[in-house]
Amino acid sequence: MIPPAFDYHAPKTVGEAISLLGSLGGDAKLLAGGHSLLPMMKLRFAQPAHLIDLNRIAELRGICEDGSDVVIGAMTVENDLIASEVLRARVPLLAEAPKLIADPQVRNRGTIGGDIAHGDPANDHPALSIAVDASFVLEGPKGRRTVKAENFYQGTYMTDLAEDEILVAIRVPAFAAGTGWAYEKLKRKTGDWATAGAAVVMRMSGGAVTHCRIALTNLAPTALRAADAEQALIGKPLSDATVDAAAQAAMAICDPAEDLRGDREYKTAMAGAMVKRALRAAAARCQ
Repeated sequence: MIPPAFDYHAPKTVGEAISLLGSLGGDAKLLAGGHSLLPMMKLRFAQPAHLIDLNRIAELRGICEDGSDVVIGAMTVENDLIASEVLRARVPLLAEAPKLIADPQVRNRGTIGGDIAHGDPANDHPALSIAVDASFVLEGPKGRRTVKAENFYQGTYMTDLAEDEILVAIRVPAFAAGTGWAYEKLKRKTGDWATAGAAVVMRMSGGAVTHCRIALTNLAPTALRAADAEQALIGKPLSDATVDAAAQAAMAICDPAEDLRGDREYKTAMAGAMVKRALRAAAARCQ
């Protein structure tokens, strides 16, 4: 189908984009990579009167270090994450995991900020952001504010981003020495969303887990942080028993929607399997 008529705007600065949002209000939508919004417009599930294209705003792209943090511009595309030497050295999970997102064509155009701000629990970056303890920098007419990734999501397609705000950057603490990481994603075919996914960041010392963050993809109305699963591991060796306990704790918080990828029982069981795989893969990287 062809979307209904709309006015197109192409600001060149964040300030111009925020001004447009303020003047156009709820009749406007932001365009990043367009992989979610444009299909919805074609199906007329979304009918914005105004489209504000962020692709000409150079300040929203790029990856750099800022002290102990890595800062990623919201309009940075997936393939730039994969190619980034900064990410490979400082937060390698965010350079490797995008290889599991969609296909090369999508990764050439799709942006990390669009993936995050859309609020779809099936998207990969929400759980990845929670696992790496990321913060999101939001800018609006009153200036900038920062929100932790785990506090950003309120429900399916619902986030803490106000109508007159733009996600401008993602700040991620660089991994400490000896950090292990993994993202395990079960999907039906290349390019599909996850049936279930688990992201893990961990450190070990003296044979025991000293730090662990576990986040789940597409297993509830929002990405989930599995805090009880983390606590099942902290201070303990990574044994079959502790891995099983963490997987059970992660499964206990799952509330997946039934669809063609499986029913609730299957998806929940696969959540446990992905957590186990991710924990073992992350542990193998701890050095």
